[in-house]
Amino acid sequence: MSRKTKSIVASLDIGTSNTRIIVGEISEDRNVNIIGIGRSESLGLRKGTIVDLDNTVRSIKEAVDQAERMVGINIDSVYVGVSSAHVQVMKNRGVVAVSNDDKEITRQDYDRALDGAGVVAIPPEMEIIEIVPTNFIVDGYDGIKDPIGMIGVRLEVDALIMLAKSTVMKNLTKCVQRAELGISGYVVSNLASSDVALNDDEKELGAVLIDIGGGTTEISVFQNGSLAKKSVIPIGGGHISSDISQGLKVPLAEGEKIKLKYGTTIYPGEGQNPSFEVTTVGKKTEEISVETLVGVIEPRVQEIFYMVNKELSEMGYNDELPGGVVLTGGVASLEGIDSIAQVQLGNSVRIYQPEFIGVADPTYTTGVGIIKQAVGNVDESVPVIKEKKSVSIIDKIKDLFNDFFG
Repeated sequence: MSRKTKSIVASLDIGTSNTRIIVGEISEDRNVNIIGIGRSESLGLRKGTIVDLDNTVRSIKEAVDQAERMVGINIDSVYVGVSSAHVQVMKNRGVVAVSNDDKEITRQDYDRALDGAGVVAIPPEMEIIEIVPTNFIVDGYDGIKDPIGMIGVRLEVDALIMLAKSTVMKNLTKCVQRAELGISGYVVSNLASSDVALNDDEKELGAVLIDIGGGTTEISVFQNGSLAKKSVIPIGGGHISSDISQGLKVPLAEGEKIKLKYGTTIYPGEGQNPSFEVTTVGKKTEEISVETLVGVIEPRVQEIFYMVNKELSEMGYNDELPGGVVLTGGVASLEGIDSIAQVQLGNSVRIYQPEFIGVADPTYTTGVGIIKQAVGNVDESVPVIKEKKSVSIIDKIKDLFNDFFG
């Protein structure tokens, strides 16, 4: 009996508030098990954009170090998420003649067709980061999801060409490389999230995926099995933390902690009004009621969904989509947020969080989605598990020397 091999893949999701590393173990039969995570505060981003290279590198290294200690291996390369806020979408079609004499479509034909779709004029400041097939046509018959193994003479593919500014990609690449990581590939964040948060029926019938992060809210409409339209609004969980900070007169970092620990949009029941202690900027200890906290949080949450609804209307989606609305991202953990969304958007709403132990939180949706997309890119015949390297005293001294004088 041959021993089954396993491969390791890691995703890197650099958000406005947090930088997250997720390590997945992929078995020979392509099942995924999350075996490690690392999380650090993002210090170099503003509204999803890198504004400080050194701090971003530091955040990546901290998250990687946490994950490596958890799983006991070296993380040499990662699949990197690219915020859809930086992405533009084009559509194009690729056409090739099937190369085999027996006219059976192979992976090579598949790849050639996708490459053909990528032959398109793009602005000089942009670059292609991902080509996503949405529909294959074999000898005029469309609606084909996977043509490999079929018989045909002519293979066509409709694809989404995902573009990003070269400067954005160069800064992102530079940060990852300075963190001593290789890049296995780039994955657009909303496509990664949709792979795990939406089911096939929702994507086909029409659904809205709303990912509320720290600095932005990404709105993605899926129809006919693929991304139809997207938009990003420059408001997110960081604004809620700022409101708490100003409303309760506490430091911003304390406002973030209060949001995570006590945050809710649900007013206490009649006769109930629990409270908690805070230390104000003036170092005074005060008792704050949950009712007061809700009064600070709720208006901002309502504003977020008012703006989402406005964006959907401008995109032409005034009517309810059959697949409803799916909320994810860190702010989706806020108690009662789905009820506010349902009232504001006039549609059924559910919250998605990954089901894996350790990452069962909406904040990890993009990272888990990146892992899922990476599964198809891993050569299962080549195990890449590595033991964590031991570090000698001499190496530690060298590292200290480089930190001070390098």
